[in-house]
Amino acid sequence: MTVLAVDLGGTKVAAALVEPDGTVVEASRHRAPTGAQASTANLEAAITGVVRDALAAAEGPVTGVGLAAAGPVDEAAGTTSPINLEALHGFPLRDLVADAAGGLPVEFRRDGVAIVLGEHWLGAARGYDDVLGMVVSTGVGGGFVVGGRALGGNAGHIGQIEVSGYTGSASLGRTTMLESVASGPHTVDWARTQGFPGSTGEELGAAYRSGDAVAVTAVRRCAAAVGQGIGSAVALVPVSIVVLGGGFTRVADDFVPLVQAAVAAHPLPYVAAARVVPAGLGGDAPLVGAAALMYRRDLLP
Repeated sequence: MTVLAVDLGGTKVAAALVEPDGTVVEASRHRAPTGAQASTANLEAAITGVVRDALAAAEGPVTGVGLAAAGPVDEAAGTTSPINLEALHGFPLRDLVADAAGGLPVEFRRDGVAIVLGEHWLGAARGYDDVLGMVVSTGVGGGFVVGGRALGGNAGHIGQIEVSGYTGSASLGRTTMLESVASGPHTVDWARTQGFPGSTGEELGAAYRSGDAVAVTAVRRCAAAVGQGIGSAVALVPVSIVVLGGGFTRVADDFVPLVQAAVAAHPLPYVAAARVVPAGLGGDAPLVGAAALMYRRDLLP
């Protein structure tokens, strides 16, 4: 049994074949850029192209497609309306992928659901029944496993909760959302308002490691805001472990411990007791998570 995993995000769409043990078939990896400026036609072509190219590498039968996309999503209709891809608002993504995949069955969910399911299946949350999975990258997103089952739909949009005491570059027109404050690009934007001369997360990380005062303040500010957001989420949906991934979590070696410290300072003991750990699936988390939508359908609502 092999499945096709497809992950659609704000900067790229990726597809690959994934084996039952979570191994990504190297020869099948394909990706194409997306981006806020892309037209609907260009995005359709990119999605269709990576699906067909990945399937062309199959040496045996492919039984289905696990499809993850940035949300919000409408699972029943099979549509997505990614915050950072306006050209795909209300787009029938599931039908497009099913057609490109020759009519294979498609299990479609929001990307945060896929990532937390993947970490629960094969990553850092194995053995835990109550999990918050979270990504800090170009955006901030997340998903929950509660009682051993994933919460579907749009539950887990942690980037769109409000954080107090912070403002940042507007996401969805709101400057006080966690994503506005703590995403990678918005953290760099804030650092630049304080005199940081760089323009990328990599440059900010290098400055942090060298002890640059502005970079240190920016990274700690980001981690504190992420910890505050986690505290609010866990107060509502108690979990025992928070799995933290995404490219911007690697901006500093101590980023996850900084977030853990912020969570541990929460006044509610059950929130403060939540463990914050690095994601276990690394860069393959989106594809393995998408594959989990097929392999672990028993854990979906």
